[in-house]
Amino acid sequence: MRIAQVSAHTSPLAPLGGRETGGMNVYVLELSRELARLGYEVDIFTRRDGELPRVEQVAPNLRLVRIDAGPATPIEKEEIVESLPEFARNMRQFVTQQPGGYDLIHSHYWQSGWAGTILAREFDLPHVVMFHTLGEVKNRARFGEEEPKLRIRHERTIARRATAIVTASDHERLLLERYYGADPAKMHTVPCGIDLDLFQPRDRAAARTKLGLDPEAPVLLWVGRLEKLKGVEILVDAVAQLERRDVTLLIVGGDARARELKAELQAQAAAAGIAANVRFEGAVTHDSLPDYYSAADVCVVPSYYESFGLVAVESMACGTPVVASRVGGLVSTVTDGVTGYLIPWRCPEPFAEKLDVLLGNPELRANFSRAAQRSVERFRWSTVGLRIADVYDAARERHRSAREVPEEGSGFGKEAWEAAILASGR
Repeated sequence: MRIAQVSAHTSPLAPLGGRETGGMNVYVLELSRELARLGYEVDIFTRRDGELPRVEQVAPNLRLVRIDAGPATPIEKEEIVESLPEFARNMRQFVTQQPGGYDLIHSHYWQSGWAGTILAREFDLPHVVMFHTLGEVKNRARFGEEEPKLRIRHERTIARRATAIVTASDHERLLLERYYGADPAKMHTVPCGIDLDLFQPRDRAAARTKLGLDPEAPVLLWVGRLEKLKGVEILVDAVAQLERRDVTLLIVGGDARARELKAELQAQAAAAGIAANVRFEGAVTHDSLPDYYSAADVCVVPSYYESFGLVAVESMACGTPVVASRVGGLVSTVTDGVTGYLIPWRCPEPFAEKLDVLLGNPELRANFSRAAQRSVERFRWSTVGLRIADVYDAARERHRSAREVPEEGSGFGKEAWEAAILASGR
């Protein structure tokens, strides 16, 4: 089977930790690697944003295809919407040049889903969608979030027209039903995967020496894209309220576009008198993350919204307990009181309380660590890849038995639709 994976707005090979590079990048690349190992032929389609080869062989059976759409430079995610018709046209042109074409399209995020929906209809292919995050849910998760109505409208259309929808957790599945009216029969809950050969405990003393950390003082860790939805300000205030004053907080992630938020967090730490306790590490390579997880006593995930919570799973795989918000997919990845703690309130006091408990109790941390390592086996990529392969089989069967007919009022807009199919002459 030949699979077209679509990741329009961000390349899976881009450095992690930037504003648009995080768990989804890891997911698309590692899932594609696993499918390729299973014998699928996989092409990942992404927008070209630099002077890189159009087609790059990533691994046996796996290629990255860069599609011209808009300027060949990094641009804001919101601006990519204007280039989606060009992306769809040029991807269509590439597809028509491939002997045998593709058997299925798997789109990631709503912008990819926009293009994937058009191309799936154009080539009469089953279309599998994974949203990763949902605009309506982000707006409800945190006051001040303003995902555009255009996104939410398109997400509803994509969900309605998809052959199958992959959700990372039962909670995401329920949200799609509640806020988007998605058909439960189309949805398949498959958790995200992690590389358990990479993410495993490393020697703590060696990791701390490598990172220039005190071998004895407590270390807290935050990892992710540096954006307000991740709740880092909650963690900074929580650290200021801890009983111990020798705690180091490592903030891993963030690129130049996160400069403003970083400055706000630095000012917040200074005002709270803990500026010397907070280290901003910036973006780091994926392979170096196990050193950070292993060096830390606790990993903190104070997000307002997480569709899955990949950082929590990576941390647990490295034997580091987690204190996280009780939101989204974190409810299904972190077991409260067993592998860490789940905090139902988005305020610093309860986070500080649980952090004090863990930092003051090495035996409890050790118990959580052992349980955490046992809990992550279900996220092994070999298991996840097989489950996604089952989704593909189900989608192909559904597509064969009930082929969808193009209808008016697609939600994509007449001009965008016409521009996307212009090359076909229709």
